[in-house]
Order: sequence, then C-alpha cells, then structure tokens
Amino acid sequence: MIIIAVGSNLSGVWSDTPYGMCQEAVHHLSKKLQCSIKQSSWYQTSPIPASSQPLYINGVIAIEKKIEPLVLLTLLNALEKEAGRERQQVNEARPLDLDILDVNGEIINDSPRLIVPHPRLHLRGFVLYPLRDIDPQWRHPISHKSVDELIAELPENQEISFYSDDK
Repeated sequence: MIIIAVGSNLSGVWSDTPYGMCQEAVHHLSKKLQCSIKQSSWYQTSPIPASSQPLYINGVIAIEKKIEPLVLLTLLNALEKEAGRERQQVNEARPLDLDILDVNGEIINDSPRLIVPHPRLHLRGFVLYPLRDIDPQWRHPISHKSVDELIAELPENQEISFYSDDK
C-alpha cells in the first residue's frame, strides 16, 4: 500500500476552495493511476510552522498500485503544477500539496528527491489523524511505533478538527 498526503490552503485552477482542490486531486490521481483510492476523512488544520496563512484542508489516501516511487513522485509534482502550484518558498501557502508518506513499509533514502517514510510525518497531526482513518494498524517503518503512539507524542500546539464541506 502506498500512502499519500493531500493538502491545500488556497484555491486553484480546479476549484475556488481548498476542499475542492483536495477532492479534485483525488479524482485526478484516480484517473491518472487507473486504480481505486481509499480516502481518509478531511481535516482542517493550522499551518506548520505557525503563520498567518489560511487554514489547510488535509487528508490521506492509500493506493494499491505497482509504481516506482520516483515515477510516482514525478506524477505527483506534475499534478501539483497542473493544479496551479508554483514552488517559490519553503512552507508557503499552496493550492495543492501531495507527499508520499509510505511505500509498502519500505525505507527509501537513496535519492535526494525522495525520502520514505516522509521525514516529518511523525510530527504532523494533519498526517497522523487521517492516516489512522485509513490504516489504524499502521506502524512507522523506522521507529516501529503505532499511529496511536505517534499521535500521543504530538506537540500540543497543533490545531486539527474534522472538516465537512457543509460548514
């Protein structure tokens, strides 16, 4: 199973809301990868590090697909660009953010472009809560901690709540 984080805090070419951007990203990924996608709930979260940026919509998806991780990364980066993302600064607001979190429990650290598991996933509630939605038995491939253990260790200053589009 390949696990991918999906997030947005700006409108873009596919939608005028971050929620719509995330929904469209899942739809586009399903079509491009030609596979079914298991999707978490959506969450509204504060930016990390804290800033005056708009709130984010975040979720996690899981796919069962044979694809080379670097090929997948290239596809994800192309989708971000198609959605209107222009990389200029680290941690900037963006219409779409797609990150590979885990690839079948493998440890990948042989490319400067890709490190798996994602090096900060254990520090991010906006990744761990939706990850627990889709795989409550998931364990970190390096620390071997469960997703619940990692959630219990999160810093307390991360604001996260369920998101519903009928708010």
